[in-house]
Amino acid sequence: MSRKFEGDQILVATHNAGKLQEITEILAPFGVKVVGAAEMNLPEPEETEDTFVGNARIKAHAAAQATGLPALSDDSGITIDALDGAPGVYTADWAETGNGRDFMMAMTRANDEITAKGPDAPRSAQFRCTLVLAWPDGHDEVFEGVMAGDLVWPIRGEAGFGYDPMFMPEGYDVTCAQMDKAEKNRISHRGRAVSAFIKGCFSG
Repeated sequence: MSRKFEGDQILVATHNAGKLQEITEILAPFGVKVVGAAEMNLPEPEETEDTFVGNARIKAHAAAQATGLPALSDDSGITIDALDGAPGVYTADWAETGNGRDFMMAMTRANDEITAKGPDAPRSAQFRCTLVLAWPDGHDEVFEGVMAGDLVWPIRGEAGFGYDPMFMPEGYDVTCAQMDKAEKNRISHRGRAVSAFIKGCFSG
């Protein structure tokens, strides 16, 4: 049984304005005030773990300890079966250029590395999101969401971000970058993790 959230304020341990807005909207019906890490002048802790849950825990606990507020963080990425689960926690690192992130470069690398494995290499992959809600007393709850699919090449679609233009969710014939935003959010890894979080900590 998950610990229920009973406060009126939650810290979202992210400096990403889009992510903050998304979670603010989701929690609005519950009367919870959402504050972001930037608003609290929190530094971004170093992510030293090699799992999504490990890195999410680092961020959530650091924020909860620094502010005395319950803190929610996420770590997400893509795992590619032919590459033994890479890039995984290094999903964003594959796009780093030293001058911002270039996801076209990252997608090209992913496709090249799968192609190098030979024509029979599977093109299956999963988008994964792990949410951790940590309390100042050290307790935490973990919620995970997974969206399975296949990687296509060449890329398709103009919407979305990250690896969306090469990712075709299971049961669909379009990529995430060709989908309506509401439909994508309904089936996405983050959507599924957030649903589990709401069910675990806010309802029932």
